[in-house]
Amino acid sequence: MLKILHTADWHLGKRLQEFPRIEEQKLVLEEICQIADQQEVDLILLAGDIFDSFNPAHEAVELLYKTLHRLSKNGQRPVIAISGNHDSTQFVEAPDPLAREMGIFFYSRYDSQIARGKLDSGIEILRSESGFIELNIPKIDFPIRLILAPYANEVSLKTYLGEENREEEFRTILSEKWQKLADQYCDGNGVNVFLGHFFFSKKGEPLEAEPESERPILHVGGTQALFTENLPQQIQYAALGHLHRYHAVDKSPFPVIYSSSPLAYSFSEADQQKQVVVIEAKPAQAVNFHPIPLKQGKALYRKTFDNLPDTLNWLEANPYCFVELTFKTEHSIDAATRKAILKAHDGIVNLIPQIKNPLQSEDISLKAADLEKDMLSLFKLYFQNERGQEPHPELLDMFKEVIGQDPNA
Repeated sequence: MLKILHTADWHLGKRLQEFPRIEEQKLVLEEICQIADQQEVDLILLAGDIFDSFNPAHEAVELLYKTLHRLSKNGQRPVIAISGNHDSTQFVEAPDPLAREMGIFFYSRYDSQIARGKLDSGIEILRSESGFIELNIPKIDFPIRLILAPYANEVSLKTYLGEENREEEFRTILSEKWQKLADQYCDGNGVNVFLGHFFFSKKGEPLEAEPESERPILHVGGTQALFTENLPQQIQYAALGHLHRYHAVDKSPFPVIYSSSPLAYSFSEADQQKQVVVIEAKPAQAVNFHPIPLKQGKALYRKTFDNLPDTLNWLEANPYCFVELTFKTEHSIDAATRKAILKAHDGIVNLIPQIKNPLQSEDISLKAADLEKDMLSLFKLYFQNERGQEPHPELLDMFKEVIGQDPNA
């Protein structure tokens, strides 16, 4: 039996606004390494968005190489990594000649090909062409076939799709390519896996929301999704990246799975359990798979309070997290309250005032006649129009100072 660990969307180097996440990423990637060892997996699949930007920081690059070296067990366990829409194809493939000696294979362009050959560890690429490898692992007595589908668009495919039905044509091009590879290589004598970074859905069902922290995948002319029916029927498991939560897009005739990102990267992911997936596979049989929860990293919370004591008590009880805090108030949050809240916790990302009783005036918009009024009156009207309330006295005092008026006048 072959055991595979499926992970994706590491987004190394990503920040939560001004807050760096690299130390949390170190902890959660170490946890993934421990899971791989404890589960005694034979193969690691990393389904794209390795980095968060095309030009990652040195610390993010170093963390990737150290983690993949650990996952490869000094070359004894193969690691296959593809690029996502956040990754630079040139940057991802740059270390491949050295990495492959450690059993680490990067693949980021549809027109590239992983070289065949046998490593000192006994890992061997038996067959290879654009978008496909057949892999042999010494202790596994059957071949492993991988259809490799890194993020691609019209430009990277070097294909012009015309002006009409571009979405359907895009799907057709990819599905025909994948089907051709499957027909040629993916018979019942080996394990057949799809590794891709696309936005997949089941045709006829509502589209999943893409995470707030993710760039929407718009391939060409607004293309937003591929369908599970575009995948070859010979496949036994589709390991996907892009959606940041664990999601089984389809389970029949084979599982089509997003493993999730290892950390919550936006407050839209606040309630998600982050996971990796372990798959058990044999030729010509349905796979068994199960997600394994990840425990490292700070939780993200969206909290709402209407008084300062309850706010401070909760913040004191939950020090290791990031918070988007909404504070209900009759007016804007006064300086003393704001200072107390921010001093109580070093993980407050957003502090949002919510006005309890906004003005219900029918029309408080500025009119031409208002232009005859003084600056302070205009500011009050503007604030009422924008915020639905009278400006707080402290704010009025600050505005008076800006325009040169005596705050006590």
